[in-house]
Amino acid sequence: MKETPLSNCEKRFLLRAIEERKRLDGRQCYDYRNIRISFGTDYGCCIVELGKTRVLGQVSCELVSPKANRATEGILFFNLELSPMASPAFEPGRQSELLVKLNRLLERCLRNSKCIDTESLCVVAGEKVWQIRVDLHLLNHGGNIIDAASIAAIVALCHFRRPDVSVQGEEVTLYTPEERDPVPLSIHHMPICVSFAFFQQGTYLLVDPSEQEERVMDGLLVIAMNKHREICTIQSSGGIMLLKDQVLVCSKITGVKVAEITELIQKALANDQKARKEGGKFGFAESIPNQRITAFKIEQSPIDTDDVQEQAEEIIAKATPPSEVLANPVLWAPGTAQIGEGVENSWGDFEESEKEEEEMAEEKSPTTEDQTMEMGDTSAGTKNKKDETIVLSDSEEEDVIILEPEGAQKNRAETACKQDIASKKTGSKKKRKSYSHKKH
Repeated sequence: MKETPLSNCEKRFLLRAIEERKRLDGRQCYDYRNIRISFGTDYGCCIVELGKTRVLGQVSCELVSPKANRATEGILFFNLELSPMASPAFEPGRQSELLVKLNRLLERCLRNSKCIDTESLCVVAGEKVWQIRVDLHLLNHGGNIIDAASIAAIVALCHFRRPDVSVQGEEVTLYTPEERDPVPLSIHHMPICVSFAFFQQGTYLLVDPSEQEERVMDGLLVIAMNKHREICTIQSSGGIMLLKDQVLVCSKITGVKVAEITELIQKALANDQKARKEGGKFGFAESIPNQRITAFKIEQSPIDTDDVQEQAEEIIAKATPPSEVLANPVLWAPGTAQIGEGVENSWGDFEESEKEEEEMAEEKSPTTEDQTMEMGDTSAGTKNKKDETIVLSDSEEEDVIILEPEGAQKNRAETACKQDIASKKTGSKKKRKSYSHKKH
């Protein structure tokens, strides 16, 4: 999935702000974003946050056979992964040009600069050496991935401890952390990358570009340096022509930033080591700030309770006395009460309302004598007005009884008599026919 491109309005807005020496997050041109380092429960695991960019670093080790041309040196391996969780523009299982460029830059920055003593990783010359693997996972992409990845890699290497080993003849014994304390790696220096973004063919310069600034930049310059102001690697991309003075300015800024970041890393490592020795809490869960939406922290202030009685007496003296007239409760109905002036209960008494409904039903419903009818007779049980139909229904489940007027009943009786006479005539005719057939 391709990343959403910036519109022309957004590009013009960003470039116009850079021309006016302004940035969207309020930083100055040479300002770095806030760096936060947190360590996991295991050695060699850390998370580095550079603004909104987050990188997880994990170091692991393994005993392997050395390379043929370097029999007394250990092996360093770096792997950076750009997961789709960090940005929808990254595809899983596919090495993009950006990923290849970042991995090569990390190897030049950390391996080729000889920041780690690889000879100290040798156990048995030509047979067993330590292979140190540094896995870096990008958790969130907020711009300037290479700086965050280089800081996470060097912090994880400084924090890592490998198991202790002993060699007796041809036998190599590997000790667990309970048997012997793990051994830290031998690190000579800490190279750190600092990125510079150029705009309008090198006219404007920004340190630590964000994701939106990287989209509109013309070129990028990355300088890796340690706190001794030794340049470990330098790389320029984007196809812009930089002057010698511009590179010198960038190198001076890099020296200042690297010194600040190195001091921050050393403080974070010292604090974590102190917490582990004292048996305090450590790990990612403890590094998360304990702030919840439902929890409000209020600073406790001391309360003087010496003059509480005197203050209470003063408050009672100044307060207005209560009224002497006591309101009598008004009982509108059983189970209800009202004190003082108020509105009459609109619900009323349920028992009285039920009685009224029963009385109304009794008045409306006719007697049982009126409801009795003789089926097939012409006499009607009740005398109502002409052409009126009375429907008696006590509930939905009962049958409906319809009382017809006298005229309708007379008409029905006459039609029934006519039908009986007609049926008798037809019966007599059939008998005569059958009798005549018998004679013949």
